[in-house]
Amino acid sequence: MARELSPEQLAGGLSRGPLAPVYLVAGGEPLRVLECADAIRAAAREQGYAEREVFEVEGRDIDWDGLEASLRAPSLFAARRLIEVRLPTSKPGKQGGEVIAGYCAQPPADVCLLVTGGEWSKRHGGKWSEAIAATGSIAVAWPIKPHELEGWLEARLRKRGVRADRDAVRLLVERVEGNLLAAAQEIDKLALLAGDDILDVARMQALVADAARYDVFRLVDSALNGQGTQAVRMLAGLRAEGQAVPALMGMVVMELQRTAALARVKARGGNLGAEFKAQRIWDAKEAAYRRALERHPVARWERFVAVAGEVDRVAKGRGAGDEWLLLERLLLAVADVRAVPLLAA
Repeated sequence: MARELSPEQLAGGLSRGPLAPVYLVAGGEPLRVLECADAIRAAAREQGYAEREVFEVEGRDIDWDGLEASLRAPSLFAARRLIEVRLPTSKPGKQGGEVIAGYCAQPPADVCLLVTGGEWSKRHGGKWSEAIAATGSIAVAWPIKPHELEGWLEARLRKRGVRADRDAVRLLVERVEGNLLAAAQEIDKLALLAGDDILDVARMQALVADAARYDVFRLVDSALNGQGTQAVRMLAGLRAEGQAVPALMGMVVMELQRTAALARVKARGGNLGAEFKAQRIWDAKEAAYRRALERHPVARWERFVAVAGEVDRVAKGRGAGDEWLLLERLLLAVADVRAVPLLAA
């Protein structure tokens, strides 16, 4: 059985030979899953995989019969095909597991199957994942532990051509607070601004936005991800900076309305993948929304939108109450089912 790789290990080895018949890339770090999948797509294009099909959840499941037929169908004009299966929960179910295992038993020479998942643990695996491991490769994006973040950042800086001393890297660790998407964005910016000199602490401080000061985008992302404590800390940081609640509510209301729309599609068994595209939600952020949708039913999302409207009215002097406290309770309720009763307090 093939050993489990990190996404970076898998992506780094793609240039050493032809693609494997099948890959599984899953885990709770959306950025690492997305970048590894992108690397597989790029390698497929370079190796002549001219056709690409994507199967994702529509309603409550994937069209497994359609996937099985596609996996066994001959490629048009003898072109190689990359077929993707997107499993937000990383659980294919009985039929899906059988389809994937059956493909792995006799993979066609002109097909590469890429399975991606939004989360992973021992309970997610089974005969289907064992079949993938025996035939291809598995990469799991385990969360980066605090003591690993410095090394991860150093490697990414080097890859982008940015040189920084140890103290500067440690400052970057403090600023991004474990948020890999924020870290990637900061490093991309450093690649444009840093020049050829080695960055020291003073230069790093001048170039990198203080993630501890936060912004409203990350505030809402934390709530959707179920990180209530972090959302409250971010909100306090924004308040300390002199931000006003009305300036925050536009984004809060928009994100809650967007999630409520997704919840309505999910509740009626509609095509959630198509709705993500309609809402222009990045692939890297889909996992956060999907986790949030599992946490609350559609009626509660509608209520959150209504409560956000009330917070906005209070913040503009059209109602009674402490707008900061009301917003804090709303964010906590979005992040944690146990905090929903706070909205009635």
